[in-house]
Amino acid sequence: MADGEPEDVAAALNAAGLDGWITAMGLRLIRATRDEVEAELTIGPQHRQAYGIVHGGVHAGIVETLASIGAALHALPEGRSVVGLENHTSFLRAVRSGRLRATARPLDRGRRTQVWECSIHDDEGRLCASGRVRLLALEPDAVLAGQRAAGPPA
Repeated sequence: MADGEPEDVAAALNAAGLDGWITAMGLRLIRATRDEVEAELTIGPQHRQAYGIVHGGVHAGIVETLASIGAALHALPEGRSVVGLENHTSFLRAVRSGRLRATARPLDRGRRTQVWECSIHDDEGRLCASGRVRLLALEPDAVLAGQRAAGPPA
């Protein structure tokens, strides 16, 4: 890692065997830094809706997941965690098979909120979906859904 280059924790997050949505979807992180998060997803039957194309919720979930990881990596050094406030995802091209590759980058990182943008491309490099997520940075003692908010595994 070059001086000044943000630490890439993708391998550590993949090795952690995270439970939940990331594992269920088969999303694999390629790069995860505070400035950029990239991931891949090989499309399977579990990703398709009734018309046989990738479900919009999959695209929206990828957008939110990558934005959340990047925002958390920015907030964690201050002892904060993050939670999504808004997710606006546009579906631009239907996809039935192959692999999706997504990249998220911050548009704005303030003291209390961050805005991240994510693009999802197919195997041929065509833009399939694009989205923006606004996230709130929570104080270390914040309570979320009745429990103290916790960050991702170290």
